[in-house]
Amino acid sequence: MKADLSQSVQGNLQTSDRLRIEHLLIQSTLSQSDKGRDAIAGLTSATKSLPPRYFYDDRGSELFEQICELSEYYPTRTEAGILHQYAGELAQMTGPCELVELGSGSSTKTRLLLDAYNELGYPLRYLPIDVSAGILESSARQLLADYPSLQVHGLVSTYEQALAKLQPTQLPSRMIFFLGSTLGNLNPQACDVFFSQITAALEEGEYFLLGIDLQKPKHLLNAAYNDSQGVTAEFNLNMLNHLNWRFEGNFDPSLFEHWAFYNEQLHQIEMHLKSQKKHSVYLRSLDLTVNFEADETILTEISRKFDLDTMQQYLQTQGLKPLKIWTDPNQWFGLVLSQRQPLISIS
Repeated sequence: MKADLSQSVQGNLQTSDRLRIEHLLIQSTLSQSDKGRDAIAGLTSATKSLPPRYFYDDRGSELFEQICELSEYYPTRTEAGILHQYAGELAQMTGPCELVELGSGSSTKTRLLLDAYNELGYPLRYLPIDVSAGILESSARQLLADYPSLQVHGLVSTYEQALAKLQPTQLPSRMIFFLGSTLGNLNPQACDVFFSQITAALEEGEYFLLGIDLQKPKHLLNAAYNDSQGVTAEFNLNMLNHLNWRFEGNFDPSLFEHWAFYNEQLHQIEMHLKSQKKHSVYLRSLDLTVNFEADETILTEISRKFDLDTMQQYLQTQGLKPLKIWTDPNQWFGLVLSQRQPLISIS
């Protein structure tokens, strides 16, 4: 028994030596978003909306992991299949590199990358970035248990904060990766801002791996965001619980319903919360009263669906040279590996 206890303590110490977690959200409580200004702006606009970041309290992160397992939700398993087949080729192309994941969640697909780099004998250093501290720490500790040589530096943070905080890597190169088609949640203007942050965080020659959901038949898209078990609906409605907790609100989720559909003109899924009747909500810490009419909606998410050729051209304009594209047999999903190009100086 004493020997077992000693081994357990030693294992915990070894894990602690390899794990560092920074809580940047706590350190930046004066930021505009953390004051709720983004929520105020969205809820007081003529067409109400909320940033998707409010999906992701701990419960929201758990629900999203459940969504990823649903039969109707093809992106996760399709992207995982691509990684399973091509992660080795990707690792050979980049060589030893620090892995930085935006929106790490449970880090499930990350294991496919870690396996590929590990099989090549490369050192493993992983920087997960997520706004949910609970799921980030639990997944990090599980990874450390499964990969004895792995070092993890987790950042509980928004993408913007974390990318600005990145220090030069200790390894020969770095790859930032953004999986799961999350780019589709950003409108074109927000995409431009996001990519300016990516290129600023990368040194010349470093890598960016992007997962994108591709355009496909409407019935497949509508089913993916209106699953038969209602998990996506619960995920959407949980945003109201998160707002209640964060801003001392009195949203009643039973007065709203989940509404998602594919906008064919804009090539995007739109997710809304639709008010069932006329009523008011008060968010105490924001001193904000929000009035709703019957059938009025809050836009909670868009999910844009992309074209590979157009995306390659766009990446080039952002200073990222596409090196390789991998897709599944149905061409439902794509992974694009690009490399940071040198800055062009104008004399």
